[in-house]
Amino acid sequence: MDLYEYQARELFRKHGVPVLDFELAATPDQARGAAERLLGAGASLLVVKAQVKTGGRGKAGGVKLARTPDEAREKAEAVLGLDIKGHVVERLMIASGADISAEYYFSILLDRSNRRHLAMCSREGGMDIETLAKERPEALARVPLDPAVGIDRAVALDILDQAGFDRGRAEAIAPVLESLWRVYRDEDATLVEVNPLVASPDGSIWA
Repeated sequence: MDLYEYQARELFRKHGVPVLDFELAATPDQARGAAERLLGAGASLLVVKAQVKTGGRGKAGGVKLARTPDEAREKAEAVLGLDIKGHVVERLMIASGADISAEYYFSILLDRSNRRHLAMCSREGGMDIETLAKERPEALARVPLDPAVGIDRAVALDILDQAGFDRGRAEAIAPVLESLWRVYRDEDATLVEVNPLVASPDGSIWA
């Protein structure tokens, strides 16, 4: 089953994957109320994101930043009703934003053609992964997984090493990869993807 982003975040949170706070909104006024609550809880930046089951939301104008409740309302008004690749935006995710120092890519998938579970990881996230795989395949580590082991700390560190992460950053990211494996395994998923996996200046990692 293909999930909306907010549904994926709910699953991530359930399995201990670190995610930033968010609320759903279906009207500009609901977006304003969500923004007030998130800013009141300590957020300094908000992301207004169209909830549609397709990629390319940013390029289509479906992802906007806001710093005040009124700005969130204004951005919500602009995004609601957009047609993004044949999907009309009816709901928004109003999410706390993060200061970003780096963006990475990570996924676990069922590789049916080779009958295996596969982890893919890159230090270059936030872009179309198919383009990266085609133009710079060396930047994307592909690591087959033993389903009996999955991703424990040792496997996570090996994946990150193959992707070119230094040991210090790998130590910070490894627990997130372990949690994402639990999502994949326990939810009987065929794909779990985080793009981007975000690093903050203080070293925090967010899916």
